Amino acid sequence: MKNSITIFVALTVFISCQKESTTFTENIPSNNNVGAVDISLQDYFDRFEAEGQARGYDIDLSATNITGSIEEIDEDYVAGQCSYGPNHPSEIVIDAEFWNVASDLLKEMVVFHELGHCYLYRGHEEGVFSNGTCQSIMRSGVEGCLDNYNVQTREYYVNELFEGTD
Repeated sequence: MKNSITIFVALTVFISCQKESTTFTENIPSNNNVGAVDISLQDYFDRFEAEGQARGYDIDLSATNITGSIEEIDEDYVAGQCSYGPNHPSEIVIDAEFWNVASDLLKEMVVFHELGHCYLYRGHEEGVFSNGTCQSIMRSGVEGCLDNYNVQTREYYVNELFEGTD
């Protein structure tokens, strides 16, 4: 069982991001106000704000009207998506199956990645260190690098998220 969870988590770290209009309603509080965030995601949104503020950003995600929900994503190996555009508010959806088995740090990495798109408007950053690990939390998964987001490397990746690689 542990091996199957490890394999599932390893496969689902390939994050897909879309710039299409999609409606996400499952798990959003019943008032459906713009900017509603699933209670399970709120801590990660709060962490993103705190990490940005620690790096000099004035972040108030509740003022941005970014929504967040946890629901099934029908694409294989997709842990999260961010949809945004000029005609609708930004929306983040995290795959429910991924969410149910992922560690706290892996959840954080995926939510931060999606907020990197929806709030920071960052695109994907490809790049692999010589040891085969990803250079950016904003990687797309196409370059075949290994995620290395852990307690020891978290600060590097969060710095890179807010400050970029240049």
